[in-house]
Amino acid sequence: MNVLDVRHELGVSVAIRDGDVELFRYVYNPDTVQLESPKPYIHPLRTRAGRVVSLFRPHDHVWHKGIAWSLPHVGEENFWGGPTYVHGSFYVQLDNNGTQEHRRAVTLDRSGATATFAHDLDWTTQSGKLFFTERRTLRASLISPQAWALEFETRMTNVSGADVAIGSPTTKGRENAGYGGLFWRGPRSFTGGQFVSAEGTGGDEVRGKRMEWMGFAGRHDETAEQSLVLMVDDTANPNHPPQWFARTEEFACLNPAPFFSEELTVEHGATVRFRYGVGVADADASAAPALADAVRQVLARSDAQSAAEQPGPHVGGEHNRR
Repeated sequence: MNVLDVRHELGVSVAIRDGDVELFRYVYNPDTVQLESPKPYIHPLRTRAGRVVSLFRPHDHVWHKGIAWSLPHVGEENFWGGPTYVHGSFYVQLDNNGTQEHRRAVTLDRSGATATFAHDLDWTTQSGKLFFTERRTLRASLISPQAWALEFETRMTNVSGADVAIGSPTTKGRENAGYGGLFWRGPRSFTGGQFVSAEGTGGDEVRGKRMEWMGFAGRHDETAEQSLVLMVDDTANPNHPPQWFARTEEFACLNPAPFFSEELTVEHGATVRFRYGVGVADADASAAPALADAVRQVLARSDAQSAAEQPGPHVGGEHNRR
């Protein structure tokens, strides 16, 4: 049986290795400038064959960093990076680029083909006000010789002293630009790649559609080999199934966007939870349905394990939509 290895650079990052291949590196304490809204990120992200399927700090959007939990409109604050969309003025650089700051590691564990890291974070505005506290958990699991899965879970608690509405440029007035949430930026060579879902394959016309899962199949320079990155939205997530912010023509990205066209208001003291499964495979688009099923099974096993460790019904935090 394959065994995952965990490498911890104390105070900086955690890397998960599959033999000689580093599947991903999670930088939880980055040296990011304030303008880019400092936040933890996953990069590089690799297939089991070692092919890189993420992009870090592209010149067109330097705040894009592999895979990151990024929110452009948290009240009047920006935890995405760069300028803020202001209706009637387009994008304006404001003094509102907040920080997701690592506070302490909670779990660092491995068990055979699974490895887990959890930590606590503070969400602080550029002016220094604490908005949210967060418990974030990442868990990697091997699926097959060609594929592995990453589970990403966040529990955000509003400690700002007031209700906070989380939205997107679309909820602020920009049509079909509802990005925000777990955001993946693909390699340059994936530009022009192919989206795949339960409805089949397609291009940028899928943006804004509601789907439980979506994959992106792309090719690599030099080798012309294909890889597949796929995201599955947990059925318990607010606004499930999500609308997707997805691009292939200008650059490659995937984002199950829970705030695409509807704000989510989190009351003071309430906790909101989101969970996603990310499948990464040395495969083409035809493998997407099977990969989506495998990722769903990973999430189900995680649920079963959590239930066994903490018996009794789960009671989540309150959240309201508007």
